[in-house]
Amino acid sequence: MPDRPNVLIIHADQHRYDCLGAYGNADIRTPNIDALAADGVRYENSFCCFPVCTPSRYSLISGLYVHQHLGWNNRCTLPAGLPTFPRLLRDSGYRTKAVGKMHYTPTYLDVGFQEMELAEQDGPGRHDDDYHRWLREQDLCDRIDLMDQVREYRKDAPQAYWDAFGALRSDLPEPYHSTTWIGDRAVETLEGWEGDGNLLMAGFIKPHHPFDPPAPWDEMYDPAAVSILPGWSETVPPQDQVLSPGYFPNTSLTEHALQRAMAFYYAAISQIDHHVGRLIEVLKEKGLYDQTLIVYTSDHGDYQGYHHLLLKGNHLYDPLAKVPLIVKYPRQAQAGQVDERLVSNVDLAPTLLRCAGHEPPKTMAGQDLLAPDSDREVVFAEAPRARQYMARTHTHKLLLCRDPRKSLLFDLERDPYEMENRIHEPAYQHIVSELTERLLNWSLFDAPSITHLDEHAPIVKATNVPPVGGDHWAKSDAYYRHKMSDGTQIA
Repeated sequence: MPDRPNVLIIHADQHRYDCLGAYGNADIRTPNIDALAADGVRYENSFCCFPVCTPSRYSLISGLYVHQHLGWNNRCTLPAGLPTFPRLLRDSGYRTKAVGKMHYTPTYLDVGFQEMELAEQDGPGRHDDDYHRWLREQDLCDRIDLMDQVREYRKDAPQAYWDAFGALRSDLPEPYHSTTWIGDRAVETLEGWEGDGNLLMAGFIKPHHPFDPPAPWDEMYDPAAVSILPGWSETVPPQDQVLSPGYFPNTSLTEHALQRAMAFYYAAISQIDHHVGRLIEVLKEKGLYDQTLIVYTSDHGDYQGYHHLLLKGNHLYDPLAKVPLIVKYPRQAQAGQVDERLVSNVDLAPTLLRCAGHEPPKTMAGQDLLAPDSDREVVFAEAPRARQYMARTHTHKLLLCRDPRKSLLFDLERDPYEMENRIHEPAYQHIVSELTERLLNWSLFDAPSITHLDEHAPIVKATNVPPVGGDHWAKSDAYYRHKMSDGTQIA
């Protein structure tokens, strides 16, 4: 491998692992990501360690689990001083840049990127970022996205939004859609690459809800022709309904509504795939493809009908915890391989560092995916508010809860869709005991760490970065209030 390979990380949001052609989905059209998998390694059992955006993202860049880096929710700060792969590569001479969704607090938190051109979705990021400032300059507003993400506007959403479970054609023309904006900025960045030692992390907001692809992408899939994914059940299982009723009422989800949501979800992924193709084309035109390490992955998945659920926010079932992971190594090493090992998103930081010739810090919890001894017997994940922990082997999954009456055990060989709780059956008690012991050795229920938040943490110093504490939040908020109350109807 080259001493300083270029690194391109393409990070989607809420992308269910089996919603790619490379993972065997016959309905979805993702030719560019599939081609990337043919040139790289497809990891069949890759899991996020936390099914929420910001905590998962901090784990990816730091190589630490959430109880180690303290970023427990979507409004938290990675503690200053923790090593991250962007910072370590920058300090070793790499030119580092982030484009798109990062979901940090503060918005332009310095985690090692010399430049950040951001497109966020909710919270202060919408007021701070480059994308929404650009939209406001065009006198535009991503109204459907705003309505879906902000409670103040969601409570007044039209019935069409609720009937469609947030699957609506974007109110923005394609050139102004976030996926296009992020793809364009990423392409511009790669066009400026020369030689080696470049890092770009491109984070797409989609296919995260609302499922709002712009025209003509919204017509790419016929809902009636989309096959419902494995794991659909006719009703919501009792343990799932008790845990969370859903962002949309899960009990009212019908097969017809699910197919519409899936068609728009697939369209959002196909739109991302189009821009992945553009990025690969630029690298090939510049003669940089062979020496570039390329990653495609996501921060977490989406139920997409599994157990009659949609989106996220329930048990750590596979469609939520499992994510696509495709790694195209420099010079297409191991091209076309399928890796069945249990891997975690904490493994990416040490893997990328070693590929770049940098020894990972001993503090990183992840494993180098190229190391011959990197196999693990159990992969772990944790849920918000320490309410549930996952220990998963190739054959069994334990979801251990603070309230033991809510804990679950699944025999994945007999029950791959996690419908039958075996935790009280005598034949499985040795597995329950073993996985419980492994979990308690990994993280303790009675000592949950606090959430770290520092709104005045160091930020990137650049002309596009607004000052912390300026008046732009109030001006941005007033703009959105005007746009959302101007009488324009969302179909």
